[in-house]
Amino acid sequence: MRVTFGVLGPVMAWDDTGPIALRGPRHRAVLARLVAARGRVVPLGDLVTDLWVAPPAKADAAVRTFVAALRRAIEPSRPPRAPARLLVTEGPGYALRADPDTVDAWRFEAAVRTTDARRLAEALSWWRGPAYADFAADPWTGAERARLAELRLRAVEQLGEARLAAGDPASAIPDLDAHATEHPWREQAWRLLALALYRTGRQPEALAVLRRARALLAGQLGLDPTPELRHLEQDILRQAPHLTLAQTTRTASGDPTAGQVWAQAAADYDRIVAAGARARLDSTVEMLRTLAVTGGGGLVAARRHRTAAIAAAEELGDPVLTARVIGAYDVPAIWTRSDDPGQAATVVAAARRALRLVPADDRLRARLMATIAIESRGAAAGAGPRAFAEEAVATARGQDDPGLLAFALNGLFMQTAHRTGLAGERDRIGAELVELAGRHGLVTYEVLGRLIRLQACAALGDPAAAEGHAAAADDLAGRHELPLVAVFTTWFRAMRAEDPEHAYRQAAGQLDDSGMPGLAGGLRDLALLTVRVRAGRPARPGDFGPYEPWARPYVLLAEGRTEQARQALLDLPAPPPDLMAEVLWCLTARAATQLDDQATVRRAGAALWPARHEVSAGSGLVSLGRVSQYAVNASNERSA
Repeated sequence: MRVTFGVLGPVMAWDDTGPIALRGPRHRAVLARLVAARGRVVPLGDLVTDLWVAPPAKADAAVRTFVAALRRAIEPSRPPRAPARLLVTEGPGYALRADPDTVDAWRFEAAVRTTDARRLAEALSWWRGPAYADFAADPWTGAERARLAELRLRAVEQLGEARLAAGDPASAIPDLDAHATEHPWREQAWRLLALALYRTGRQPEALAVLRRARALLAGQLGLDPTPELRHLEQDILRQAPHLTLAQTTRTASGDPTAGQVWAQAAADYDRIVAAGARARLDSTVEMLRTLAVTGGGGLVAARRHRTAAIAAAEELGDPVLTARVIGAYDVPAIWTRSDDPGQAATVVAAARRALRLVPADDRLRARLMATIAIESRGAAAGAGPRAFAEEAVATARGQDDPGLLAFALNGLFMQTAHRTGLAGERDRIGAELVELAGRHGLVTYEVLGRLIRLQACAALGDPAAAEGHAAAADDLAGRHELPLVAVFTTWFRAMRAEDPEHAYRQAAGQLDDSGMPGLAGGLRDLALLTVRVRAGRPARPGDFGPYEPWARPYVLLAEGRTEQARQALLDLPAPPPDLMAEVLWCLTARAATQLDDQATVRRAGAALWPARHEVSAGSGLVSLGRVSQYAVNASNERSA
């Protein structure tokens, strides 16, 4: 079985089945210290010194215990008394004898020696956070963290240079811009960013970047730009021919690539459309709609730029333009918990202001109302957002605009979790979306409809139909480059797997780069908790995120702290109105039954009663089985 190690972020290890449990922080510290030694022997005394400021009396024995536990974790099939293969004893200490390609830091160092853009981009994607993130304050990590951080900064610049050399300057700009802003002392970053901007026809911005670099270097470091930066500025001013590579305009076949077409069109747009033109805001939102469905980074960037576009529109004092900018962002939304509640509140407030100001334009007003309904997802905001959703759908039905109706139906879907037992209503919305979108070629909304039906069919106890919708969604996503769809279909299949715990651990990796914190937060450990609860096994501590209050009674019970568990149950709020409501109420009912808290049993049972004929799988991600078993347990006065 292959074991890999990761220190480019929190210290971890994986085998073929997923993450390996490494016990406590000192176990991980031993492993991290040996990775940092890069195969060299670390004496036992050095490990003691590095692990404790004031070592305990039996520190040597403790380290040996940590090493033994690590060996069991990373080589579980090693026969008793057989010599260790990975974590070896040698002379006065220990060493990690791992293959170079099984440690992400070692593999990264090898990868960044290349000049291939794809390989560099892949290597940079291995970073999950700062190197040795768990041990940033420990002195023994300082030199290694600094060395790896410098390698990463150089790799970002190498990637920018590789993209320029490949004739694709437009793709280099976003990463270089962020890199130069975050690390303003990196003159190479400023140089490459200015060159990329110039090669996409954005000469004024290229010059502005160099002026910004000069100001930052002088203001923060008291330095003048290097001759290289000064010469580049002069060359850009005189449009020196050598700045433009001949091969950037055509491929070897003579046809322009997609990247080159984009760069040339963007350059012409920048040159022809005035900087203050209102058309730029409309164009920005069109671009953000595409950006939002391309993956986690795109979704995060689209959200950030969206609020900036709305603020810019409001500053112009044109309510119709503002309404267009707000309502044009009709990116399909499937998850009923907001990724960024603060931003959502900002968008809702702007949409409400625009509603008061725009003229009687039914299409604009319907888009604003649908926006309010979508951005109010998961909030206990009363009947207002649902009324907006219903009015948006009714208005859209009177227009010859399939995209508007699909957007309005998305808003209505987001407002169908205000109580349990609404899977049937959601399924009807999903079915209409699939039919409408299929008839009019609205691919992203057809995917949305399929995912809604996946969730609804899972809740209605029809897993075969749910799997059919999952397969259809995957097919559409594959043909139209919609990578986020796989997050939902993979988690759905993990929920139904023969070994769901293993499947959930593997599926959890997709959440890291999804750009959907409202979905990802606490989901992995909540899913693992549901597996253990259904199997009658004790809970384990974990990072439950927003679901922590519902997990706490189980964790406390597993630790034998019954009175604290009883108090945690008394403190439980009602679940928020989202797709997790049924499963959280089921967790509440089951914990209350275990603790013989009849008042909470009855409370949960009343909340679950409308869903008594459903399965607690309305999210399509996690389940505690049929709701009826919890409703029956929760109320002796009813029978399901």
